[in-house]
Amino acid sequence: KGTNAKIEWSGEKILMQASGEERVKAILDIFQSKLIKRGISLKSLDVEGEPQLSGKEYKLFASIQEGISQENAKKVSKVIRDEGPKGVKAQVQGDELRVSSKSRDDLQAVIALLKNQDFDFALQFVNYR
Repeated sequence: KGTNAKIEWSGEKILMQASGEERVKAILDIFQSKLIKRGISLKSLDVEGEPQLSGKEYKLFASIQEGISQENAKKVSKVIRDEGPKGVKAQVQGDELRVSSKSRDDLQAVIALLKNQDFDFALQFVNYR
């Protein structure tokens, strides 16, 4: 109450602003806890530097990464080829990596393999067919 702290979408980025540097960091902490409650990995949150003074308020920008970059897709694809079951194909399609196989068990083995790997980016699995 009465802190004049706020968080809002600013184009593609998330703008957090408050009257003090510690308060901006507290907003970031609260935002991260809300992301965890919603099941979003903190690896997908990209915070840009330290809080910056702008006028009388401190501002902090962050963005949420959507999709997977080409180089990260190549890393995941290489892991699938090297350690995954035979007959599993991985294709890069835009900002997604499509993994296909005739066997559902093979796909589940690939998901388990990727969950055990420690990547420096977040993975999300969709469209289990």
